[in-house]
Amino acid sequence: MARVALVTGGTRGIGKAISARLKADGFKVAANYAGNTESAEATAKELGISVYKWDVGDEAQCAEGIAKVVAELGPIDVLVNNAGITRDGQFHKMSAEKWREVIRVDLDSLFYMTRPVIEGMRDRGFGRIINISSINGQKGQFGQVNYSAAKAGMIGFTKALAQESAAKGVTVNVVAPGYIDTDMVAAVPEDALKKIIATIPVGRLGKAEEIAAMVAFLASDQASFITGATMTVNGAQYIAG
Repeated sequence: MARVALVTGGTRGIGKAISARLKADGFKVAANYAGNTESAEATAKELGISVYKWDVGDEAQCAEGIAKVVAELGPIDVLVNNAGITRDGQFHKMSAEKWREVIRVDLDSLFYMTRPVIEGMRDRGFGRIINISSINGQKGQFGQVNYSAAKAGMIGFTKALAQESAAKGVTVNVVAPGYIDTDMVAAVPEDALKKIIATIPVGRLGKAEEIAAMVAFLASDQASFITGATMTVNGAQYIAG
């Protein structure tokens, strides 16, 4: 029987690439999204996956959405916490609202999404939790104190939960992308984008499919001895010790 994978923010950008790869690898894929229903439905048709709308920063919506996925597709074997937002600005000018919104969607969502599925994974003796952090959660980034804090918190969450879950056949890992060629990065002014690429030793932006390939490996049986790890996929822009 095909395993079930749930990907948050799974209908656009990196999330869409992850959904496509997991579908190609034989998973039954549920892709969560928060906003554009028309775009999400187009992705569902294109990839042959199921899509579900809810706010990952809302505990009640997460519980309801996960219950619906389980009822329609079966117990969740793989959870990819990919959804995230940015609300950039220098900290000395940052509003509490911008801080809270990013922490809610990018960090609180880890609890809201993972808590409802972790017990079932432990009971069945198999689970894969894959959290999509960021190079900026590793090294920090000017104008992104809120985002960097949330993405760094994701790494700590992963390390602790990995230790709690290892004996139950559940692995918990992080993928930390660098700058990836998505719509968000494409919106960066050309001059600024050239400066970013100049700091990447590989000499180019990453591809969403390269992040998806790493996620697919971590979701596989072959990755059962890898847990609590942060997999950097950034073209050597930042090398973590």
